[in-house]
Amino acid sequence: MNNKSLTANQLKLIAIIAMTIDHFTSVLYPNYPTQWWIVGLHSIGRIAAPVFWFFVAEGYHHTHHIKKYAGRLFLFALISHFAYNFAFGISFIPFQTSVFNQTSVIWSLAWGLVALTVHESRQLRQWQKTLLILGITAIAFCADWSSIAVMAIVEIGVNHGDFKKQMWIMMLWVSVYAAVYIIFINPVYGMLQFFTALAIPLLKLYNGKHGDWKGMKWFFYIYYPAHLILCGLIRIALYGNIGVMIGA
Repeated sequence: MNNKSLTANQLKLIAIIAMTIDHFTSVLYPNYPTQWWIVGLHSIGRIAAPVFWFFVAEGYHHTHHIKKYAGRLFLFALISHFAYNFAFGISFIPFQTSVFNQTSVIWSLAWGLVALTVHESRQLRQWQKTLLILGITAIAFCADWSSIAVMAIVEIGVNHGDFKKQMWIMMLWVSVYAAVYIIFINPVYGMLQFFTALAIPLLKLYNGKHGDWKGMKWFFYIYYPAHLILCGLIRIALYGNIGVMIGA
């Protein structure tokens, strides 16, 4: 565990596997069942979000083209909106049934990058930054992982190089998300959000290298909507055209 042995590609692949387990579990066993092994599968899925947050923040610090990076994420968010909502039986038109889970986490990731850019801007005054970031969190609220993804990306990016602080503040925001889940959605699944901590020892092994394969970014852009479309087909085959989670 003391050897930093995982590349960005390897961590992203772990996150993709965890995400896939989580999403397929949601459509195979809908509406928040609490059998221990189903909760266990969703617990594995909690690994995914922190890895994605971490690498959006890393991307901010390493990319030479922030606008292009943000543009790709927003285009990806638009495409993924239809795949995500089809996967879980959520209306393509937001806010028909709920304010929760109205679009995919990619929407939050894209706005997280924007919020981090705002925070680090030298042209904006502090009060302007605060108002803009508050507005961004409101815009991202309806997505998977909600405003928490935005704030986690901001804090991870601001504390670049201080891994311990990055993770402590990330888990503080996860606690807020867990509290919302406990109060408004499901107490068991609220507590389950704390299993995002499973990502911490993996991220600690990050060696700062991208990895040999240059196609991971494009692989994810294709895989993410493709696996969600498959989830939607399974959902319809098993249960008909019904929603399987909050927001549907």
